[in-house]
Amino acid sequence: MSPHIVVLSGSNRLDSQSAKVARYLRQRLVDLHLCESSELIDLATRQLPLWPEHDVDETWQAQQSVLAQATALIVISPEWNGMACPALKNFFLYAGLAELGHKPALLVGVSAGTGGAYPIAELRASSYKNCRIAYLPEQLIIRHVESVLNGEAPADPSDSRLRARADWALRMLCRYEQAFHQIRAAIEHPPAYISGM
Repeated sequence: MSPHIVVLSGSNRLDSQSAKVARYLRQRLVDLHLCESSELIDLATRQLPLWPEHDVDETWQAQQSVLAQATALIVISPEWNGMACPALKNFFLYAGLAELGHKPALLVGVSAGTGGAYPIAELRASSYKNCRIAYLPEQLIIRHVESVLNGEAPADPSDSRLRARADWALRMLCRYEQAFHQIRAAIEHPPAYISGM
């Protein structure tokens, strides 16, 4: 199976910095020849109703279809008041084992200032429980996001270091993606164990 990486921009805001980071990372996957196909889910333009939604929502059905094809993910969360943003937390109430189970994912925190770590800690603590997404032990934190990852050339040495680190993390994600094919094929999920402990 060819790698198919889904990039999830978790911001509620249209034209967000998280979406900019998502587009940048998706383009780097192409530039580095790391995957044959990728897809972007921008939660600002494809908003889900607040969970629980009793009727199956068309937006969620479309996202389910995209996620079912994913072999790995990049999950991008802005930091809002020291937390992961509402759209992303709502997404993880919808997404389950069928969509994300045992798929490796790179977490990316985004901050306008010097933060960005808290959303990563929050998502590591709880978002994986029922869906069994497998976060890499590596992560990216994009600080002062408005001044980095703009245009073709780095703005300064800090931007250059960040871009190099991002490339390294993307290569790591793709190594995990290759290894996890066998893991997913080998794991069975009895109905009694569908939810995490």
